[in-house]
Amino acid sequence: MLSASTIYAADNEIYVDQSGTGANIDLEQLGISNIIGGLNSTAGSLTAFDLDGATMTLDINMIGNTNKFLGDINATTFTGLYNFTGDTNTFTIQVDPTNTYSSAGSDQNIAVTGSSNTFTLNQGTTAIAANLNLDWIIQGSSNTVTSNINIDGATNYMDIDGSDNTVTYTGTGVNASAGGYFWLDHTGGQRTFNIQQLSTQDNDWLKIISIGGNAASTVCVIQNDQGTSTSC
Repeated sequence: MLSASTIYAADNEIYVDQSGTGANIDLEQLGISNIIGGLNSTAGSLTAFDLDGATMTLDINMIGNTNKFLGDINATTFTGLYNFTGDTNTFTIQVDPTNTYSSAGSDQNIAVTGSSNTFTLNQGTTAIAANLNLDWIIQGSSNTVTSNINIDGATNYMDIDGSDNTVTYTGTGVNASAGGYFWLDHTGGQRTFNIQQLSTQDNDWLKIISIGGNAASTVCVIQNDQGTSTSC
């Protein structure tokens, strides 16, 4: 079951409420200050952007500035393809925080070209993001990425080209199979990286390649397997 509507206020808005298996959803917005609604929607008071089901594919293209992509995804065997071109955009998504579908088997690809964008992706925050394959390709400066994942064999690859970017990543896991892999490949000037891998019953892997220099840069890495709490 899928209900969708476009509401015309000051700018364009898309409201989606989808339930059921096998959905293939393709949304595209071009212009400035558009919204694909859900979490924290404003403007025309959108709610929804709520996807519930299994074996879904979501393809998002947002081209322009100050756009917002917000919402909840509850799915297993889920494919997300997100393309953003522009500046000062906002991406806030949570995937299956209550373990309705285990958020297992997800494959998400996020491509960003632009600056001063803010991205938040939380997956399986109280459950398990089993076998997640997450890829980020970010080209631009002054972008902020925050991601919290309850990992279970998850792979997280991030390729960043640009200066003054900030990455905050926390991977937690309590299962014996929880070991997560995070690869951060960066080229640019000043950067701030805060990475925590907190599997309690398995190993975590981390690879960072960063080319560029700036005295004000900060790289903080914490790997904690039931040890004493630490900080940078």
